[in-house]
Amino acid sequence: MMTLYSGNTCPYSQRCRIVLYEKGMDFEIIDVDLHNKPEDLALMNPYNRVPVLVERDLILYEANIINEYIDERFPHPQLMPADPVMRARARLFLFNFEQDLFSHVHAIEHGSQKAAEKGRALVRDSLTQIAPIFAKQKYMLNDDFSMLDVAIAPLLWRLDHYDIQLPRQAANLLKYAERIFSRPAFIEALTPNEKAMRK
Repeated sequence: MMTLYSGNTCPYSQRCRIVLYEKGMDFEIIDVDLHNKPEDLALMNPYNRVPVLVERDLILYEANIINEYIDERFPHPQLMPADPVMRARARLFLFNFEQDLFSHVHAIEHGSQKAAEKGRALVRDSLTQIAPIFAKQKYMLNDDFSMLDVAIAPLLWRLDHYDIQLPRQAANLLKYAERIFSRPAFIEALTPNEKAMRK
């Protein structure tokens, strides 16, 4: 059985929880208090961060790596594209999400007021740029839910919590977010702390 060490407010852990619930498989989630981490976390992940996935003698960390492993190990429903070209494009999108969106989360949560404001503006502008995609399609890659939707969902869920206001041009993105939020796996994967992040 797989065991996921997960932070109950960590957006990266939330990604992994969503994938596990989407796959509908047997797993165990161990909640990690991010302010009082267990000593064995640093033994499993040299960066002493969650999420960490343990399956027998395999230990993985970093959400995107964990999620690709789960997707390959349990291929139904498939969340990464089967076609190598589309899969490469999906990986590029995932990389861009880290650079253009998630890299600003730390500044928003822990930075000075000026750094937080700058982070909010950069996230808002990046999200507004991708909003037109959803005028034509249901999800990020096409009309099928994929790993890209999993990756961006925790950020969209936290927009109110991070005090990020999207402009009217992003209306399609907000409708897209509601589609993700209504998925049973997304709802099951939410921790009580995450549920409290939205008004």
